[in-house]
Amino acid sequence: MTTHRPDTPLPHIEFDGRQATEEDLRIPVLYGYGHFTAMQVRDGRVRGLGLHLARLDAANRELFDRPVDGDRVRELIRHALDGAGLRDASVRVNAYLPPGATRTTLMVTVREPAVMSVEARSLMSVPYVRTAPHIKRPGEFGQTYYGNRAGRAGFDEALLTAPGGVVTEGAITNIGFWDGSSVVWPGAPALAGITMTLLEQGLERAGLPSVRRPVTLEGPDGVGRYRAAFVCNSQGIAPVRRIDRTAFAVDATFMGKLGAVYDGTPEDDV
Repeated sequence: MTTHRPDTPLPHIEFDGRQATEEDLRIPVLYGYGHFTAMQVRDGRVRGLGLHLARLDAANRELFDRPVDGDRVRELIRHALDGAGLRDASVRVNAYLPPGATRTTLMVTVREPAVMSVEARSLMSVPYVRTAPHIKRPGEFGQTYYGNRAGRAGFDEALLTAPGGVVTEGAITNIGFWDGSSVVWPGAPALAGITMTLLEQGLERAGLPSVRRPVTLEGPDGVGRYRAAFVCNSQGIAPVRRIDRTAFAVDATFMGKLGAVYDGTPEDDV
């Protein structure tokens, strides 16, 4: 029995540069301890490719005490893109170290390209903090659980919060705020997303202040003090229209500036 919609093709998956076998696929199914990075490829180019490679290397050293060679990753991505017959694609690189292995296994998944909707999003706050949030890893039950609960409650995404209502990150995004003069990122443990990092760097080049400071759901540092909010991930940037019962106006001028900063980010050949 198929478990995917007929109009949604299965992804192209390769392990260490070869078509995935049934034996290969047992690795993520039975031994899910690992990490990954996800990127959008356009005409064989990626924004922030160096950041993706550095993320993989740093996480692999922390989890498995060994590096990941960036040139090897690029070669595997190129091979998988060729195998899928795509130049524009959503690409994900997962790293595992199965029991008994001496070299990190790299799984490259290629799907059709994806773009975040520019429609303003609604976020439902939930009490959840990821373990080791600086590492991007698969199988996050909590994020999926709360994301589904948010969807059933009529929201677009869950907003993860630490004790005391401290805002950290979206379930699948980073969140930023606009106070009229600065972009504010929550100063709490969270994944430093590639798009978030590129925006920070681009805002600095553009002479727009970008800071990190505590953001809470309520109180003096509450979300209600901000003029606008937005979320971002590898698929793009979108405004936020509400967090729980706190409404935000969509600042078209501000979103235009953010978009220009992101569009101005250099792209790298895979």
